[in-house]
Amino acid sequence: METGIKGYAETIVDQSNVASSAGSGLLDVFSTPHMIALMEKAAQDSIIPYLEEGQGSVGIRLEVDHLAATPIGQKVWAESELTAIDGRVLTFQVNVYSEKEKIGQGLHRRCIITNERFLAKMKAKYE
Repeated sequence: METGIKGYAETIVDQSNVASSAGSGLLDVFSTPHMIALMEKAAQDSIIPYLEEGQGSVGIRLEVDHLAATPIGQKVWAESELTAIDGRVLTFQVNVYSEKEKIGQGLHRRCIITNERFLAKMKAKYE
């Protein structure tokens, strides 16, 4: 894996991903939580081909600006670029766009994990 890997994820704004449905606001506009999820999906999906069998990644940090509101019916998409690798920690620049404008931007960090070990550690905490 090396820096420069790019990712992409898209969705259409509908009643399921607006602020009034997400509990993050009262209006029928694309919600910040769903914008963040789209950012994470673009980054996560971009590195899947580079992971070994049994590995995954988890989000560990987000610094996000939600720049503009987007109404129902608009296509929105996130673009990510892997900008730094520090051991198992990957840093991505992420941007989100609507059909009219840039609506979000941020920095996202993910950590490469071994899925079974990660789940076993989590489960042990809750038993």
